[in-house]
Amino acid sequence: MDNRQKILFSVAYDEYLVYAKRKQKGQTYYTLTYNFNRHILPFFKDCYLENITSIDIIKWQDYILSLNFSNNYNKGLYYLLSGFLEFCKIHYNFNKSIISDVGCFRKKYEKSNSDFYTFKEFKRFIECFDNNIYKQFFNFMFFTGTRPGEAMALRFSDLKNGYIIIDKTISSHGKREIGTPKTISSNRSIVIDKKLQNDLLKLQEEYQNEYGLNYDFYIFGGLKPLSPTTINRYKEKACKKANIKKITLHQFRHSHITLLMDNDIALKEVSKRVGHSKVSTTLDVYTHTSVEHEKRVYNTLNSMRFNVFQRLFHAFKNLISILKH
Repeated sequence: MDNRQKILFSVAYDEYLVYAKRKQKGQTYYTLTYNFNRHILPFFKDCYLENITSIDIIKWQDYILSLNFSNNYNKGLYYLLSGFLEFCKIHYNFNKSIISDVGCFRKKYEKSNSDFYTFKEFKRFIECFDNNIYKQFFNFMFFTGTRPGEAMALRFSDLKNGYIIIDKTISSHGKREIGTPKTISSNRSIVIDKKLQNDLLKLQEEYQNEYGLNYDFYIFGGLKPLSPTTINRYKEKACKKANIKKITLHQFRHSHITLLMDNDIALKEVSKRVGHSKVSTTLDVYTHTSVEHEKRVYNTLNSMRFNVFQRLFHAFKNLISILKH
């Protein structure tokens, strides 16, 4: 790096934002800036790029670890900073090896949390809605596994012959612009069950009766898509009424993946349905151990050991009988 032209971290970051905005979709860009501004920029903003060392990276990691975030969140922050430093390597001849030499955060032990609803839990949850629009939104999320933004962007023209066409998403913040889905594989057509289809068509009739016009309504909202804030408020209210644990909107997607895989739907089919670009991404979601899994393991082991015990017992009885004669 040219010592005569020192570049402040914050100045390089401003340049990086211009680059990132061209590369990232609306929601992804919002998340990037939100996390960077909260947990990376304050630590490095007054540093000159050329003065940042591996020790600074270690100190930053220690600071982040003190905030007790999850392993996944820490990993996301690491790759966020790494991506920025890659930009600096290209444009400012920055030595990016200082972060790769340090490596990602050390993992901490995390107690496994149940971040999904079983079918039984979901039935308790969904019975606590008195507003049909929000009720059908959560029905849709649980039984299709779409991303929240994908569901909110849907219009009735996307419902065709028992299939839902996913080819757009809507940002959860700011102007709520309609954009293309997260990845190429996110563009997909997924089958929905008959009851869900009928419930959605009834919702369309409700909109037509309310507004008195033939219009390509948003499936969830009518003239305009539902607000994430209001969706969450209805969710919180239903959780409290059902006396059930709270999960995030995105974790209804996890619930759908779990529902399908617990019912022996092939991993590849599940991955395609939810729009993952890699099967390993789907598998990462499905890493918990549910009560049903534990019962299955328990019953299998009991059956194996009991059968072995029975065979040994009968063999012993036969041996005794032979010896007596």
